Amino acid sequence: MGDKAWRELLGAHDTTVRWEIARFRGCEVKTLGDGFLAIFDGPARAIRCAKAVTEAVAPLGVQVRAGLHTGEVERSESDIHGVAVHLAARIMGEAAAGEVVVSRTVKDLVAGSGIEVDDAGEHFLKGIEQKWQLFRVR
Repeated sequence: MGDKAWRELLGAHDTTVRWEIARFRGCEVKTLGDGFLAIFDGPARAIRCAKAVTEAVAPLGVQVRAGLHTGEVERSESDIHGVAVHLAARIMGEAAAGEVVVSRTVKDLVAGSGIEVDDAGEHFLKGIEQKWQLFRVR
């Protein structure tokens, strides 16, 4: 692809993702190369944002994956830390291109929201002792 074309594609991707995060009242914490870490005031908003991002970047020829978890985080000036952040990253690692995968915690919190999920099974997540039940968002 070349450096110039890659920078242009990444710029279009980043602009699109930032627009969707803002639209769903999220807060960008940081970028991670071609990835984003964001927080939201509710799990349904986070899921809807992740689904919107997957659809919005498709015309760019890009497929993204998202992993969502909710829990307590520790905030510093420019970052967030804690087990919940670690879990979200590991959950994202279980998602395939174009998928949004969530923890059981998130699934339970969005009950009644109209968001539909499919069971993705139990997974051992690196750095976590017990298995975690995961779900793919439809």
